[in-house]
Amino acid sequence: MELSNDGERGGGRMFQRRRPCRFCLDKAPIDFKDAGLLRNFLTERGRIVPRRISGNCMHHQRELAVAVKRARHIAIICFAEER
Repeated sequence: MELSNDGERGGGRMFQRRRPCRFCLDKAPIDFKDAGLLRNFLTERGRIVPRRISGNCMHHQRELAVAVKRARHIAIICFAEER
């Protein structure tokens, strides 16, 4: 059994290339009134999808979170889905 330099067995973890931010590429604004766009970044339970999964940059992920919270506050989208 061969050990690597760091003392672990196996080849290690494979890293995928990060997807580019959708909002940086399209130069599209994030609007809290656009419920269809915001639903793409919510799970079935109504939680905001994390940045590492959605592929957004830090700046746009923060804007997206604020937009989702505003849309929830004025009842454009639900806080949580029904079971």
